[in-house]
Amino acid sequence: MAFMKSLATVFAIVDPLATAPIFLAITPDNTDEERQRMARQAAWIAGGVLLIFAVTGNRIFAFFGISTPPFRVAGGLLLLATALDTLRSGEGGKPQTPEEHRESVEKPDVAVTPLAIPLLAGPGAISTVALLGSKARDLSELLGVGVAIVLTAGIAWVALAHAGRLVKLLGRIGLKIVTRIMGLLLAGIGVEFILAGIREFWKG
Repeated sequence: MAFMKSLATVFAIVDPLATAPIFLAITPDNTDEERQRMARQAAWIAGGVLLIFAVTGNRIFAFFGISTPPFRVAGGLLLLATALDTLRSGEGGKPQTPEEHRESVEKPDVAVTPLAIPLLAGPGAISTVALLGSKARDLSELLGVGVAIVLTAGIAWVALAHAGRLVKLLGRIGLKIVTRIMGLLLAGIGVEFILAGIREFWKG
């Protein structure tokens, strides 16, 4: 029963299925092979980060003297910056210099940031697994939290790895529409993270 509760909680807060369209929006020029590689890396990096916080609880935050609210604000700013880049993509004409051309061709790898952190392993997910880990009454319950994280990471991998199929289904114009919509939603998520962090700070 405790395991199922942990699995439902972790899956709901990570929400890997909702991340798939955002993943498409921030990788419009990547190939299926590149997306699958980034999906695998992001899923297991996020899973690893969540496992660390589940085992250590809030001790990592305490060690660095960081509380949850600033962490939420930092994650929100990171998402907001990514959203603005997504909304601006493809605008402003062709690059005018070799350096600008090279930057436009060399698409950054999004596997670690922002895909793994903070989209999958965001402030909310990290805080949640840290709480679940600290509330575990024995090793079996802590193990259950760990298995829940691993299963969620596996589902995230599958969901993101097959996101490329949506590209073929949507077509170029459809993908542009999805990119803009998801950019707006990503901006909203970022602002929500920032506001939540500010609210928690003032309450504390």
